[in-house]
Amino acid sequence: MATTYDAVPKHHAVTGGEKKVILASSLGTVFEWYDFYLYGLLATIISAQFFSGVNETTGFIFALGAFAAGFAVRPFGALVFGRLGDMVGRKYTFLVTMGLMGVATFTVGVLPNYATIGVAAPIMLVVLRLLQGLALGGEYGGAATYVAEHAPNNKRGLYTSFIQTTATLGLFAALLVVIGTRTLIGEEAFKDWGWRVPFLVSVILLGVSLWIRMQLQESPVFLKMKEEGTNSKAPISEAFGNWKNGKFALIALLGAVAGQAVVWYTGQFYAMFFLEKTLLVDGATTNILIAIALAIGTPFFIFFGWLSDKIGRKWIIMTGCALAMLTYFPVFHALSNAANPALTQASEAAPVSITVNDNDCSLQFDPIGKNKFDSKSCDIAKSYLAKSAIGYSVIDAPVGTIASVKIGDKVITAPDPAKVAGDDKSAAIKAFGGEVIATLETAGYPVKDNPAVAKDPKAAKKILFADPEQINKPLVVLILTYLVLLVTMVYGPIAALLVELFPTRIRYTSMSLPYHIGNGWFGGFLPTTAFAMVAATGDIYYGLWYPIVVAGATLVIGVMFLPETFRRNIDD
Repeated sequence: MATTYDAVPKHHAVTGGEKKVILASSLGTVFEWYDFYLYGLLATIISAQFFSGVNETTGFIFALGAFAAGFAVRPFGALVFGRLGDMVGRKYTFLVTMGLMGVATFTVGVLPNYATIGVAAPIMLVVLRLLQGLALGGEYGGAATYVAEHAPNNKRGLYTSFIQTTATLGLFAALLVVIGTRTLIGEEAFKDWGWRVPFLVSVILLGVSLWIRMQLQESPVFLKMKEEGTNSKAPISEAFGNWKNGKFALIALLGAVAGQAVVWYTGQFYAMFFLEKTLLVDGATTNILIAIALAIGTPFFIFFGWLSDKIGRKWIIMTGCALAMLTYFPVFHALSNAANPALTQASEAAPVSITVNDNDCSLQFDPIGKNKFDSKSCDIAKSYLAKSAIGYSVIDAPVGTIASVKIGDKVITAPDPAKVAGDDKSAAIKAFGGEVIATLETAGYPVKDNPAVAKDPKAAKKILFADPEQINKPLVVLILTYLVLLVTMVYGPIAALLVELFPTRIRYTSMSLPYHIGNGWFGGFLPTTAFAMVAATGDIYYGLWYPIVVAGATLVIGVMFLPETFRRNIDD
């Protein structure tokens, strides 16, 4: 039975020097998140650089998949570095994870692209993402544990909330560097070579971060435990090999972290991808709008951490999950209206539909990367709409029906690959695309000349876009800020809650695994999964079902099984 800090006093007072150590720990973690999230900010450009050998829709999903690869291995990093942190110490684990992250990030900046070395480029990129994920898997649990073990019992939520800001501040720092580079050299140069600059700059941050980490002293709670000889000799088996500790790891994962993770990645990454890829807002504008929302919302991590010291951690997290579950659909509809009103109005006045038998269609995602989606009329129609970010509904037809696209009242029949082949088929597909985009333009959809034609004469002559003059930027920022506030509700108190669930001797390992399974798998795979769901259905909002269902499940499990921890003493 855990003791409470009402019954057991804190073993040491927090000095000014220790507060400086906590700040140093937080700053080092900011730089590590900067490294990790650069990739997510530049996913669209990285798709063109490293996955240009596949069709456009698959390339983007592959790019998100490589983004997710870094999350996939985070639980393994949690086990490796969690064990090291519980046996050897928090400080030295920090140094190893920082060095690994910095080297991997810098190498991305010098990596040859697909055009230079072919398929080896995306393979090497994924390997580097895996190394980043391993490093981050060992970072968070150590930072949160370290800060919590320095904090006064009645201010643990407040102190650890500074660690909770580090992910957002790292993302914010990455945004500033990306925006600055884009502004300085121009969009075309940035897409060509300038995207490498933020990765290369990370080597400077690596030096600063390592210097900061060298100033740290070991956690006093860990030192006391080591002096007494009570530290664990086998933290992994002790943490997860018996039901007494293992059940709390499972409850933490399903009743807190999974919901926190999907709310986090929906509010800060899926919203960004949705603006750029689905609503067609240009990358620079998207980065600026996200950065403003983050700047407004970030102080609320501290607020909700502080509040959790007063009223508890559990119900703040549960409220954030409930609000996300109830409001995501109307909020993202509002985001569409604000960011690209012409597209929203046109899609309501002249909705797009495909008449086809779905059994004739392929899934609009190719895990091999070689399907051009041109062997069936259904695939030709769906592939064009998917890569053009056009939402559509499906009207069922008898098996064998040649697919047709209806825009408002006009019907456009897709080419029948059974009747055309070779150059004739290519010409027919190009003519079909041209007729679709011309009809969309006539129906009021926002269309412009494609600047890519200057470099690639085979590119589509016209494309859909978001007119910068029509974007309601204040409203977009307000909506994005609301999504960030949900993030702060679920994320601000989570570190303190996880630390308080587990005993000191296995704390690093015990809290790291559920955190990184939740954020690495449930959260990290969210953009990839959600966009694959959109590509498969044609409904631009369909991907929201993923975070809504996960947040709902966490709400139910958390309410029933998650204990309140905010008055627990953690020095035992």
